[in-house]
Amino acid sequence: QVELVESGGGLVQAGASLRLSCAVSGRTFSRGTMGWFRQAPGKEREFVADIRWNGDTTTYADSVKGRFIISRDNTKNAVFLQMHSLKPEDTAVYYCVADPSVVVVRVPRNYDYWGQGTQVTVSS
Repeated sequence: QVELVESGGGLVQAGASLRLSCAVSGRTFSRGTMGWFRQAPGKEREFVADIRWNGDTTTYADSVKGRFIISRDNTKNAVFLQMHSLKPEDTAVYYCVADPSVVVVRVPRNYDYWGQGTQVTVSS
C-alpha cells in the first residue's frame, strides 16, 4: 500500500519561511514525478510545484516562482518544499503528490497518489 505523509505545516507570519516534507512508503517513484498541490478554503485545488525523477527538472506555479523551492531525495523516497517570503494568500492545505510517470499536464487527475495534506496558515 502506497502512503504519502506530509509534515512541516503550521502557523507563521507573513514573510516567514516553512519547509514541508513528504515521506513516501510502499513504492518508489525514482522514475516518476513528485510534487505539491494546495487548496485554500472555497477554492479549487491548484498546482504548486513538481520535480521529475532526475531532480533537474522542476516546474512552479507563477504564484510561487522565486519564493518556493522543490527538491527530492530518491534515496529516502521523499520530496520537500522550502517556502520563503510567505504571504497570506499562501494559506491552504498542502498536498504531496506522486506519479510513476513523467507528468506533463499538471492537473490533479494526472497524479495517482496523494497525501492527506498539511495545513499552512500565514497571518498578515
